[in-house]
Amino acid sequence: MTTIYGMIDSGNCYKPRLLMAKLGQPFKHVEVSSHVGATRSAEYLAKNPNGMVPLLELDDGRLLAESNAILIYLAEGTRFLPADRYRRGLAYQWLFFEQYSHEPYIAVRKAILTFPERAKDATPERLELTLTRGNKALGVMEKQLSKTPFFAGDEMSIADIALYAYTHDANKGGFDLGAYPAVSAWLERVRADPGHVPEEWLP
Repeated sequence: MTTIYGMIDSGNCYKPRLLMAKLGQPFKHVEVSSHVGATRSAEYLAKNPNGMVPLLELDDGRLLAESNAILIYLAEGTRFLPADRYRRGLAYQWLFFEQYSHEPYIAVRKAILTFPERAKDATPERLELTLTRGNKALGVMEKQLSKTPFFAGDEMSIADIALYAYTHDANKGGFDLGAYPAVSAWLERVRADPGHVPEEWLP
């Protein structure tokens, strides 16, 4: 059976769990938490030398790291990866946006405000930077979602799953989602999509 190594409280790890749930595909979850150093164990580093989660392990033992790469792999041949070349490119565009312009600020701000081991990083300068750039990312999303219901067009794709993971609870990082009505409406559309599960869900 396919195995996903991950953390229950990580948005990056939520992404493949959410996609697998929507696809109705069985998998095993193995908790590997950085909070207790499990991602740095010799056993785990033998699987992923980068010491990060999530990590996908296929039935035949092959491994695939990086949350958005895992989404692309799992979505192949499904409704979540557009067949049209341009729309597929748009989905990839938003995956890169999520990792470079969204996650480093929205996810990081939530982490330094909610995880005790990250409290030392909550300097006034870091909090201001993550708030400013996180709001910039939300503003970019707002503009797109004012024009299309989902990021790659009229249908939900892996771009929406990737961006949902850290946007749905951005309020925990001090972001006011009420200031972004198109984003808020999109969050409801993602939740209404068949097979949706909350972040704490495990198979």
